[in-house]
Amino acid sequence: MIFSFRKKKKKESTLNTVAFYNLENLFDTHNDNYTLDEDFTPQGAKRWTPKRYKSKLKKIAKTVARLGEGETSSPPVIVGVAEVENKKVVQDLITIDPLHKIDYGFVHYDSPDERGIDCALIYHRKHFIVEHSEPINLLVYQEDGTRDATRDILYVKGLLNNEPVHIFINHWPSRRDGDVQTEYKRIKAAETLLTFMSKIEETEPDPNYIIMGDFNDDPKSKSIKTLMENKGLYNPMEKLLTPERGSASYKRAWLLFDQIMISHSFLNFEKGTHSFAHANIFDEHFLKEYKGKYKGSPYRTYAGKKYLGGYSDHFPVYIQLRYNF
Repeated sequence: MIFSFRKKKKKESTLNTVAFYNLENLFDTHNDNYTLDEDFTPQGAKRWTPKRYKSKLKKIAKTVARLGEGETSSPPVIVGVAEVENKKVVQDLITIDPLHKIDYGFVHYDSPDERGIDCALIYHRKHFIVEHSEPINLLVYQEDGTRDATRDILYVKGLLNNEPVHIFINHWPSRRDGDVQTEYKRIKAAETLLTFMSKIEETEPDPNYIIMGDFNDDPKSKSIKTLMENKGLYNPMEKLLTPERGSASYKRAWLLFDQIMISHSFLNFEKGTHSFAHANIFDEHFLKEYKGKYKGSPYRTYAGKKYLGGYSDHFPVYIQLRYNF
């Protein structure tokens, strides 16, 4: 055994962690007559009981509190989340230990998704002030002309340590019916976002953008390239996807559907602004399957209808922005 006596590097206090986490169906236990949430009730197919719900809340809260802990001792200032059922589950999450000790607020809107899952933004009130928020409708259609009721894009404008930022939380249409067959829906999502950003730029010449989410596409997919090439964005996640690492796995192959992109304005170094410092996947050991053929993959809450009691089928991802004094 080798012991190291090197002095531990002091964690950077000016780093602000900005994260995204797909929570894998964070539902309450009550049946909503307007959504397909029947499986997530005590009598439903998944036997989703108050005990299981509270256990998941505790696991997610512990994870959120630790995001970015390798580089800073401060909790995340911004956390975008996907697959939350309603305002209640977000409120329950930020008021459970250890998050109840942090002054978190949140922004949430109900989306038209037929399962009732939405996006939300959790923010540290000490560091972020919300000035405006709204859902951006994503209008995509099936081949037969019927609307695909998918998630809205959540837009929040605010001040991050007094610097204006525009934040977009995304959960783009899934690949359930095939990645090639559904590609056009995610390209449409990219185009919808670009149109909204163009409106911002009519009155703001060099806006600070933070675009995060579960895009259901990897960094080199056509939809992501469509977004990146049109707005001069920077994707620090692109280098993180390897055959050995990602934010989710499918058939034991790694994917990086969870990404955070930023505008080039965060690559500048000016007093009173933020500069990009670091990006990573938060794939700590406690979030992984510890045995079996899926060892090392995300320790999920369910495998089909089988309750495993884990955290999520995705790892969180995060970036860190250094505040320039």
